Amino acid sequence: MLFSYHAIDQDGHEREGMIEAPSKDIAVAALQRRNLIISAIESAEKQSFLSLSFDLPFMNRVSNKEIVILSRQVATLFEAQVSALRVYRLLAAEVDNKQLSTILSAVGDDLQGGMPINKALARHPKVFSTFYVNMVRAGEESGKLSETFVYLADYLDRTYDVVSKAENALIYPVFVVAVFFGVMGLMLTLVIPKISAVLVDSGQPIPVYTAVIIGFSNFLVQYGFFILIALIGLGVYVWELSKTESGKLTLDRLKLSVPYVGDLYNKLYLARIADNLSTMLLSGISVVEAIDIAGSIVGNAAYETVLTQAAADVKGGSSISEAFDKHPEIPGIMVAMTKVGEETGELGKILTTLAKFYNREVSNAVDTLVGLIEPIMIVLLGLGVGTLLAAILLPIYNLAGAI
Repeated sequence: MLFSYHAIDQDGHEREGMIEAPSKDIAVAALQRRNLIISAIESAEKQSFLSLSFDLPFMNRVSNKEIVILSRQVATLFEAQVSALRVYRLLAAEVDNKQLSTILSAVGDDLQGGMPINKALARHPKVFSTFYVNMVRAGEESGKLSETFVYLADYLDRTYDVVSKAENALIYPVFVVAVFFGVMGLMLTLVIPKISAVLVDSGQPIPVYTAVIIGFSNFLVQYGFFILIALIGLGVYVWELSKTESGKLTLDRLKLSVPYVGDLYNKLYLARIADNLSTMLLSGISVVEAIDIAGSIVGNAAYETVLTQAAADVKGGSSISEAFDKHPEIPGIMVAMTKVGEETGELGKILTTLAKFYNREVSNAVDTLVGLIEPIMIVLLGLGVGTLLAAILLPIYNLAGAI
């Protein structure tokens, strides 16, 4: 979007002009980095309904894939001895995503003003996570920025593959179950009542299983609207509950306790923890800080609590293995491997091995789940539809035979 502004510079002179940015907040931030005091800013564009409809925020969302590509490009340019300022200026001009281009331009402005790379990236937390920023900071302090960006790209690539594979495996059964219940609900509320009226009017004796189906159908017809309202209310309640710390902790623990699926999530989070810790420790970030950061980005409140407490224990003098051993969420093999890593001084490499192990476990669990889902769904759908049809069609055949 294009914005017009009126501002006052450091010498007290009035300035006015135009600036392009995705939003007013980003435009204001860009002007403030130029040491301008803004007196007025407003949109200079008159957008039509169509332009508003197609210029939606999610269309310019910065994806994980784009960050992976960006990190690899930054690493390559640093290896070629290109200055940081020029790196971000070049990439800002090359990327297709408008939002990412604007952010990279802002990072370039901050670098030109003397700000370190990690602090310039930290001004955009929706794109660059705490983990990403701290890794860059460690790379700047150690003088190994190009290697750090390669580590980041590899880590983000691994994380994206594992998480997307797990999520895609769960989408299919959820979709099938939703469609199944939707179809069964329509049959019970629209089709069965008309057929049951014919059976009742015929005066023929109705089998017990058919009477049960008819009774359930009548219940849904009479109270289905209230059930739908109750389900929507429950969904809203769970959504609001997930926004509170205690509610999120309860829901995340519940997710981990679901049979089989919970085991899959446990392995996924353990892989993420081991991968985060190994990447940060090998990059020179301190143990306590690495555990804290891993907790903030693990994505589960239960494991975040575990890591927060573990960081406090390590800060108080405990070893990492001793801190992990206090929590049942951390399996014995991870505690034992961590202890070996501490004793040998190869903790980063040991955690890398653990991350690879849990990533394989997640991949195998997902493959097994996908292999089991299809036959189980076919059997359940067949039983459900078959029971419903048999309960209704058999009495109709009997009625036709009696006639």
